[in-house]
Amino acid sequence: MADGIAIVGPGVVQVTADGRRETVYVAGPPTDRWVFWNGRVFRLDVSTRESARRRGDRGGTRQTVTAPMPAKVVAINVKQGDAVKKGDTVVLLEAMKMELPVRASGDGVVAAVRCAPGDLVQADAPLVEFA
Repeated sequence: MADGIAIVGPGVVQVTADGRRETVYVAGPPTDRWVFWNGRVFRLDVSTRESARRRGDRGGTRQTVTAPMPAKVVAINVKQGDAVKKGDTVVLLEAMKMELPVRASGDGVVAAVRCAPGDLVQADAPLVEFA
């Protein structure tokens, strides 16, 4: 099996690396891509990164975890003031009959929780803010 990338369909890509084949799901416009792989969610917001780089911004802003798609909030695993590590599941969503753990993208402290169990949230709705 050769390493490579194959587009399976709209938003579905198969990646082969080191003899392993993985299915990766991609959603969103080119400047704000959401990638779902192996139970994890990754976000690449090119427009925000580009504008921050042009401004010379090196941080100091709050990080916000947002909903990757319209979903129902099943559980919230953090509260204001909690310290989290990169990869910790902060919110559990349900969409299309699948549970989707939303994980912290870095270490931080929870500044605010913007959702509650049972809430129906839209894509890009803020869920948790980190200081």
